[in-house]
Amino acid sequence: MTIPVRPGAARPTARPGTPDPLAPLLDLPGVRAAADAARAGIDRLLGHRVLRRESAGVSTESALRGARASAALAGVDVPLAELRAGSVGDPVVQGSLRVSAALGSMVETWPKAPGQVLARLHVLAAADLADRADLGRPAPHAGARLSGLFSVVTGATTVPAVVVAGLVHGELAALAPFGTADGVVARGAARLTGIARGLDPKAVSVPEVGFAELGREAYGEALAGYASGRPEGVAAWLVHCCRATEHGALEGLAICESLLRG
Repeated sequence: MTIPVRPGAARPTARPGTPDPLAPLLDLPGVRAAADAARAGIDRLLGHRVLRRESAGVSTESALRGARASAALAGVDVPLAELRAGSVGDPVVQGSLRVSAALGSMVETWPKAPGQVLARLHVLAAADLADRADLGRPAPHAGARLSGLFSVVTGATTVPAVVVAGLVHGELAALAPFGTADGVVARGAARLTGIARGLDPKAVSVPEVGFAELGREAYGEALAGYASGRPEGVAAWLVHCCRATEHGALEGLAICESLLRG
């Protein structure tokens, strides 16, 4: 399993003279500093010498560890060794694995047709959890808010990619548009956003592990703060996402070091 992506990725920026609707996010308490720290952590990872020759191997291991962590955040925590051995049949875990394996093929499409990609993510994540007729079909209540989110995904902004990814993650997880496997879908979409916007173009960090290391309870509390819509809640969520990204970069460095040692 791997996330095969192109060596570089664009970092969309707002057109000169055009108001950036996401810019106020950087003025929320702690967000700008947390985003800078996350970017620095990812840059340290991307500078690791192993990535000059083994980026595909790091991405493969990153995808596996990310799938495991995403399933753990959904309540199904299994040993990495069992996952590596292919001995885990739990539907949540299998859905998370399918999402991780497919992300690379969606990187180009996500910024152009996010609705199409989101539906595909749900089909992969919930194939064994929901009725076939419901797969990839958001509930009616989600329509207007999803349209707004899709405008964010397809639009240009000067806001750092880690913040945009946190916004995508928070919106999808809080909205729960499908009613099944929404967390796995949200984490997959957030990772796609980071890859497509140039935060981690080689897909070698493991942000899902970062969230898991910070704790499932802390994840739920931060997400509830985002869902409240209060500025302090949104700020706390985005800072939490940035911290998870830093931890995910360290996990990527650990993968690089393990490959270096052979």
